[in-house]
Amino acid sequence: MKRTAKQILLGLLAIISLLLLYAYLTYPAEYVNRVLRWRDSDVYDYQKLPEHPLAISGSPFELSLNLDEEHVRTQFGLASGMDDFDSFLEKNRTQAFIVIHDDTILYERYFNGASRDSIVTSFSIAKSFTSALIGVAISEGHIHSVDDPITDYLPELEDRDPAFANITIRNLLMMSSGIKYAEFPFVNGDDAKTYYYPDLRQLALNDTKIVGAPGEKFLYNNYHPLLLGMILERATGTSVANYLQEKIWKPIGMEYPGSWSLDEAEFEKMESGINARAIDFAKFGRLFLNNGNWNGDQVVPAEWVVESTQADTSVDYTHYYPDDFIFANGQGYYKYMWWGIQRDEQNHDFMALGNHGQFIYISPQKNLIILRFGESYGEITGADGWVDAFYKFATSFDE
Repeated sequence: MKRTAKQILLGLLAIISLLLLYAYLTYPAEYVNRVLRWRDSDVYDYQKLPEHPLAISGSPFELSLNLDEEHVRTQFGLASGMDDFDSFLEKNRTQAFIVIHDDTILYERYFNGASRDSIVTSFSIAKSFTSALIGVAISEGHIHSVDDPITDYLPELEDRDPAFANITIRNLLMMSSGIKYAEFPFVNGDDAKTYYYPDLRQLALNDTKIVGAPGEKFLYNNYHPLLLGMILERATGTSVANYLQEKIWKPIGMEYPGSWSLDEAEFEKMESGINARAIDFAKFGRLFLNNGNWNGDQVVPAEWVVESTQADTSVDYTHYYPDDFIFANGQGYYKYMWWGIQRDEQNHDFMALGNHGQFIYISPQKNLIILRFGESYGEITGADGWVDAFYKFATSFDE
């Protein structure tokens, strides 16, 4: 038996050695080292990465403060059966939790060592910022339309495969390009590549493959924001972070400096990586709650906000979304890098959502914004567990 166990161990070591050899021969050493060293992503990865700074606004905007924390605690308790809301947030690895109603902060608390000036990271909330920048670039004439073929801006893709000319900017925003995306295994997985690869531009231009017709199927795919980032760079003539700073970050009065994490080629991690304080992320939510208008200035076109956050009624829900779609009850949808829930024919909630439990949840009919940033989802069942709590709270919220 000892001999058998030894043989098994030696066999496993041989397999691991072969996998590592394959990885280092196939991919850049820095990429493989990151996968092995960092493993799963976490909310402190921004400390390990280069960054493009985002400067504070010359005219910082401060939300009104009229705390009514007990009311919020009671409402969340009634909506979701939480006996002690603060303890629930602490236990479930929350860093920041903010509730804003009618432009007034009702609840603002920080947990697990965080405070108001602690940096939290966006993960895929960055995709919603990217979508907003596409809308701004269209309004300024840098991009003609969401129906432009992506090869108008990235002709290298068409040189590699003429079928890329059939993919539009809209397809990227909708997560329905037909580009292959497989989360696993190991270094071959696209989740790992699009997060850890040292040159994300090169990855998106050279490694993407088309396996389906554009517009037919939803597939959450981190190559899409990378391609959109390169389109923004080429169309505007500046970096994505610079464009964000000038068109959104400064105009809406960010109080604190922020940053956008970069790869080693100084390209923004478009699929994630905006780092800021929770209260400044709240302002992005306020911007979209108010249809892109900021105290009288139209920062993001109103029609773009509407188009981005309302369901596409032309989509055949059962055919378009997979069986395990995150909101698989027929109410949920994904539109232009925002998630939404249709309440009835007139009303919907929508949200920016990031891995490990980062949320900017907006309920327009209640004039309500809920932010939650955390180290992980905690004991909640992934994103849908938190969203269910927000939805029930917004539903029962009495003004």
